[in-house]
Amino acid sequence: MAAFCRDCLADAHEEARCPACFSPRLVRHPELDKLTLAHVDCDAFYAAIEKRDDPSLADKPVIVGGGRRGVVTTACYLARTFGVRSAMPVFEARRLCPHATIVRPDFDKYMRASRQVRALMLELTPQMEPLSIDEAFIDLSGTERLHGMTPAKVLARFAARVEQSVGITVSIGLSCNKFLAKIASDLDKPRGFAVLCATEAKSFLAPRPVTLIYGVGKVTQGKLARDGYRLIADLQDADERELARRYGEEGLRLARLSRGIDTRAVNPERNRKSVSAETTFERDLSSFRPLERQLWSLTEEVSDRLKHDGLSGATVTLKLKTADFRILTRARSLEDPTQLAGKIFAAGRDLLAREINGTRYRLIGIGVSALNEASAADPADLIDHGAERRAAAERAVDRVRGKFGQKSMNKGLALEDDGDGDR
Repeated sequence: MAAFCRDCLADAHEEARCPACFSPRLVRHPELDKLTLAHVDCDAFYAAIEKRDDPSLADKPVIVGGGRRGVVTTACYLARTFGVRSAMPVFEARRLCPHATIVRPDFDKYMRASRQVRALMLELTPQMEPLSIDEAFIDLSGTERLHGMTPAKVLARFAARVEQSVGITVSIGLSCNKFLAKIASDLDKPRGFAVLCATEAKSFLAPRPVTLIYGVGKVTQGKLARDGYRLIADLQDADERELARRYGEEGLRLARLSRGIDTRAVNPERNRKSVSAETTFERDLSSFRPLERQLWSLTEEVSDRLKHDGLSGATVTLKLKTADFRILTRARSLEDPTQLAGKIFAAGRDLLAREINGTRYRLIGIGVSALNEASAADPADLIDHGAERRAAAERAVDRVRGKFGQKSMNKGLALEDDGDGDR
């Protein structure tokens, strides 16, 4: 059975520890030398970066999230032992783990770390498909001669480089397809390396709940349970034609994934549908001015991400959540795609103004969709002669921030009251 040491990459055999460096961190699997597709997942990403930057937090439970009214964005593994989970209200996380350190998220810092990790992935292969800020698929097919070692060893070396140069850890799932690789990356966290191949997939998946299959949320789970499908084994035992009759294309997808079959290729050009940001307030807001200030901050975040990723968008969507948890969305299509904060904010601001009627809101968000390449963004405006000047001014601000940091220059709107109060 193929085996090697994750620390020094020396080959191993039946030993419990590495014969070269005596490390116990061995990985062994019959198909270890054959598999090439991996899912890379940063461990407790935001919390790990906060611990990296503040060593005093190293052995403490850390929660990254909004204020008293916000939700948990990330909890470190120590905090998770107390029951803290992502998307949990911060007040509930405080109750479960009162001695935790709660840190407000710093997305600029997290984006910088994400770019570093992605750059290291791209040194391995251009076949890298990001899923989010902290995870991606990579396909190392055909790279063994280039790197002088198997894909499995390349991935172990990559994980060590991330620790050394970025200061965080990653977990890796190695398999023959995306579905199994993503499952594998969660089996040995944190700092894990797990292998799951096609021949063992069916037996591995059988006792797991149907929610292990991506896209099966609470509503779908309830529907499947009513029809007698609670475990993946129930889907494996079902006739594929019956599943297709009941659920259409979704039934065929469930039938195949339940057996570990996934034909999706790693696609570096995978189209993103939208770029968005949102925030939950410390207390409900109903007046235009504090909501406008929050909207501007979020718009700058969306604009920065569009510029960084070389994208533009032609539809602006405003999201509001009322005090009684109703969600409102309002959208406006622009004449041309844009990546400029000023244009996105102007559209979002107009949409917001129409919703100021005494309703109290607990959350606001802004998003851009109908995405296009950056080259399609912001053509010359023959009617509004000031548009080109405003665009040039915004790009000048971007250059200053790129050199001196995000907080080196702010628009006046961002310098006013922080929006915690309804003033």
